[in-house]
Amino acid sequence: MSFFKKLKDRMFNSSSKIEEGLDAIVEDGGTAEAESGEAELARQAEAEAAAARQAQEAQAAAARELAEQEAAAREAEAAAEAAKVEREEAARRHAEQLEAEAQETARLDAESRAKAEQEAEETARKAAEATEAARLARIEAEEQARREREAEAEERRRAEQAAAEAETAREAAAQAEAAKAAQEAEAAKPGLLGRLFGGRTADKTVVRRALDDAMLESIEDLLITADMGVETAMRVSANLAEGRMGKKLSTAELKSLLASEVARIMEPVARPMPLYAKRPQVVLVVGVNGSGKTTTIGKLASQFKAAGKSVVIAAGDTFRAAAVEQLQVWGERAGVPVLTAPEGSDPASLAFDAMTKAEQDGADLLMIDTAGRLQNRQDLMEELAKIVRVIRKKDPEAPHNTLLVLDATTGQNALSQVEIFQKIADVSGLVMTKLDGTAKGGVLVALADRFGMPIHAIGLGEQIDDLAPFDPEEFARALTGLE
Repeated sequence: MSFFKKLKDRMFNSSSKIEEGLDAIVEDGGTAEAESGEAELARQAEAEAAAARQAQEAQAAAARELAEQEAAAREAEAAAEAAKVEREEAARRHAEQLEAEAQETARLDAESRAKAEQEAEETARKAAEATEAARLARIEAEEQARREREAEAEERRRAEQAAAEAETAREAAAQAEAAKAAQEAEAAKPGLLGRLFGGRTADKTVVRRALDDAMLESIEDLLITADMGVETAMRVSANLAEGRMGKKLSTAELKSLLASEVARIMEPVARPMPLYAKRPQVVLVVGVNGSGKTTTIGKLASQFKAAGKSVVIAAGDTFRAAAVEQLQVWGERAGVPVLTAPEGSDPASLAFDAMTKAEQDGADLLMIDTAGRLQNRQDLMEELAKIVRVIRKKDPEAPHNTLLVLDATTGQNALSQVEIFQKIADVSGLVMTKLDGTAKGGVLVALADRFGMPIHAIGLGEQIDDLAPFDPEEFARALTGLE
């Protein structure tokens, strides 16, 4: 069976077929003709050929349709693949974008945190600088106020001292005038022999010499050998010669002129140790070994106690047991308590504790002894500076007095002692000891001439009352031998 026949049988096996309709149309009004066997065969062959063609066409159409379906499927598959690739690419780009955005956000956050930390550090730094500036300003203001108070107190003290000195000078002048008048009156009275011989008195021989360069050089050399120093000796000699060159002078006149010049130099520095209303007034006593610090403290304490002041002594020379024992002896003599610490203790700590004790007891004065120091020993001098720093933690104005005790027998070495101790401990006044020994005394004039530092007292012996206020006129007369 041909493909067309199979197709026909399968497609047109129901009622109302087109085939039957066509047959009816042909039969209606048609004539029957006999067909020969060949024609029938030709017709059948033609029909079969037509059916074959139709089948081939149908097959080709089906193949085309199948090819089209396969192409469409391939196109759909390619489109799906392309869509998948595009989705994956879109997802990748989206992921990259999200990652980039996250990285940018992290970077911005990091920059923001860094900037915030930097701003916080800058704010903290500025705050610290402002705090430090305020602290320094406060310290400067306090220091300025302290200096002003000290200046006012010093001004009042000078005014009071000037008034007292003026009164003393007036009294001394009156006494001198009275004594001079008495001496003149006594000299005018003729003695027994004078009255017998008409009041004549015997003439006294006086040696005089004209003041020249040679004599002036001899005087200068003499002053230098008296420990007055080259500069001071030259200045005193020059002042002595001013307006007097060529004038004849006796020994007594020369002594008087020299004593006047020495007294003129010493007068501005002859001042007693000032006493303040501050309680306790801290007096730091410094000096080299063997200068007489311990003895001076005992004598000063005795004098202050006699003047009605309550005094406490701190034995700050903790390196020598003998020094503490010696100070305790002087404390017993003066009737003054002595605070001590075990040998080898920190003297700065003892000074601090002594200030606390003196405040609790309401003492007027606290006198602090220190270990003897050589001015060329930096380590020992630094220990002294430490004492000053520690007591200023208790009282920023302490010590209120710093006394440097000098041994007169050291001569010109005393000048270097003053210079070094002044830098370390801010020395406010001097006490010169051992003037009763082999000292020549001229160094005191050199100290006054060079430093202008107050000289409170001089020591003449080992007894408790052998410390006297410094009197420039008496010292000048004693130094020159003027009677």
